[in-house]
Amino acid sequence: MNETMSQLHERRSVRAYTAESVSAADERAILEAACQAPTAGNQQLYSIIVVRDQAEKDELAVTCDNQPFIAAAPLVLVFCVDVRRWHQAFLAAGAEPREPGVGDFLLALEDTAIAAQNAVVAAHSLGLGSCYIGDILERREDQARILGCPRHVVPAVMLVIGHPTEGQLRRVKPARLPLEDVVFEDRYEARAADRLLEDLRPKAPASRDLADWARAFCERKWNSDFSREMTRSAAAILADFATEVS
Repeated sequence: MNETMSQLHERRSVRAYTAESVSAADERAILEAACQAPTAGNQQLYSIIVVRDQAEKDELAVTCDNQPFIAAAPLVLVFCVDVRRWHQAFLAAGAEPREPGVGDFLLALEDTAIAAQNAVVAAHSLGLGSCYIGDILERREDQARILGCPRHVVPAVMLVIGHPTEGQLRRVKPARLPLEDVVFEDRYEARAADRLLEDLRPKAPASRDLADWARAFCERKWNSDFSREMTRSAAAILADFATEVS
């Protein structure tokens, strides 16, 4: 494999960092790479907030399911869906834009996630570790307040970045599913439930009964309080974009 392919395969989430800060040059390079990502209609439907204030990091760590490593991360980036920029610019130009809708949010969410992934790849190429924080989609009212986001600007993807500790460098990347279980040709393959359970075997510890592991994982993730809160929060976000289609 070439260097890019190797880095994509070896990259894994890093949640513990040394005390070394991320240099200004590396931070700039990461942000520049993020903004070179593919984007719908070259609109760049996102904004990026670099969180430097420690009190703000501390509060984000609490609101993101109480994860202290967020507050300790040298670099915290929040990628926000930003539909407001274009809508307000259209108004300033004397246009008559319709109100932003759910479709605009979802399109912008794609832009936002793609930009964040560019940042992840760039960080890894610089020897930095990173971790996505999906919990930024919880407690949307608190996240908007902390980050000063008005309506139609939504914190959607969060990254913490820093120099990995030795322990993190030695971590083994969790197994991914084989291609034949996730890649189909022409049409989706609707497999039976028992086959779908068996497909998950690469992710379960070898010493654990597969069904027992799946039940425990269901309770820890799918049925968790934070998962339920994320669903409530996401519904509230979409409600802000729910406009009638004429």
